[in-house]
Amino acid sequence: MELLAKDRRLRAEIRQLGSVLVAYSGGVDSSYLALTAFQELSDAALAVIAVSPSLAQVELVDARRQAEQMGFPLLEIATSEVDNELYRANGGNRCYFCKATLFDSMSLLKKERGFAAIAYGANMDDLSDVRPGHAAARAAGVLAPFVNCDLYKEEIRILARLQGLPSWDRPQAACLSSRFPDFTPIDASRLALVEKSEALVKAAGFKQVRVRFLSRPEGLTASVEVGQDELDLLTPSLTEPLSRAICALGFEVVQFDRGGYRQGNANAVLLEPSLRSGI
Repeated sequence: MELLAKDRRLRAEIRQLGSVLVAYSGGVDSSYLALTAFQELSDAALAVIAVSPSLAQVELVDARRQAEQMGFPLLEIATSEVDNELYRANGGNRCYFCKATLFDSMSLLKKERGFAAIAYGANMDDLSDVRPGHAAARAAGVLAPFVNCDLYKEEIRILARLQGLPSWDRPQAACLSSRFPDFTPIDASRLALVEKSEALVKAAGFKQVRVRFLSRPEGLTASVEVGQDELDLLTPSLTEPLSRAICALGFEVVQFDRGGYRQGNANAVLLEPSLRSGI
């Protein structure tokens, strides 16, 4: 099926819902879904963003700005996944408890305001990865319109660009908790440490940034990843002052991953020292 036909199918499916709450993060997938829902349903569509310590403040600001620019309504709700002991333990199913908390809150909102459905931005590419959050969505009866319409990530980016969405080319994003390897405990102070460290790296001019939080015998370690196309910028004149600044925040060791950013690399950095170069 050609792309515009998929988009027409998506819009028809959304219209059939009558009203919908959209789980929104500011990333390209949820942004295009929120915009499309608003275009098709007007005030019968509402984007909902979860505000918690696992959401970087810069991500929240960008999400707000985009919603205002594109004209779709946005509701911010406080979620408390970080208070959940099972979430903080950071087992392999951490994302389940995060999404379950969000969808529980959205289900209450759906009932209170009389919305017909809840939808989120899972796409066909997501089906190839193990993501416990999808199980939470299924348990809560949350719809995945992109999957129903056979839409892939790059197709969504194209459609978002055609609509003028600022996030159409935004790098892949994930919550701050994704920086912690499985079974490394998470709390609000550790999330804040990662957020501040990433802000320093971005302020140095990098676009794609991850600071992985590693608890090691040699000390609390920040493993810094930047985009594959930005690796040439990692010169000593830049990395040395960055290392000092990140250590001043609370890390004891800073290393720059010469393999660059890879999705889902929080656990891999524990196992592949040959890919790393400490500075």
